[in-house]
Amino acid sequence: MSRIGKAPIPVPSGVTITLDASTNSLKVKGPKGELERTLPADIIVKQEGGEILVTRPSDEDRHKALHGLTRTLIANMVEGVTTGFKKTLEIQGVGYKAEPQSYGMKLTLGLSHVIEYKAPPGIKLTAAQPTVLVVEGASKELVGQVAAEIRSYRPPEPYKGKGVRYQGEQIRRKAGKAGKAGGK
Repeated sequence: MSRIGKAPIPVPSGVTITLDASTNSLKVKGPKGELERTLPADIIVKQEGGEILVTRPSDEDRHKALHGLTRTLIANMVEGVTTGFKKTLEIQGVGYKAEPQSYGMKLTLGLSHVIEYKAPPGIKLTAAQPTVLVVEGASKELVGQVAAEIRSYRPPEPYKGKGVRYQGEQIRRKAGKAGKAGGK
């Protein structure tokens, strides 16, 4: 049996879980927001007391794969509405900066134009410093997707390291031109 899948998911106080068996959907509501997801039809999800249990109907490979996945997705939803998720991006380069706006973020990344990124609903973008950008939200997938989109505007380059990177990300640096030994 899946070690991840068989672990019960504790439901903290202040979190409401609504399980709709007809559409096989799950709603999780907590202090940080509300999330909804349609679960795989084969996987059985039950709420018993203060826990959620995920079981699978058989030992087929497909059911084994969905068992752990479904349990992890539900656990991420519960964690998201209680504590939330956060990704920090660092901006490196002369003149590169992020400015908070009412709609999202204004990014100056050395391009010929300024990028105006509009944050999707449920995502909060903040810039404590002009070179540090924080993406916060209840949905782990959405936080990761927004951070990846912002990073994709100017990924870090290997020669000088300029660009947008995740906090703590190591960039393998390359040597520049070696130069020619004998000249004309």
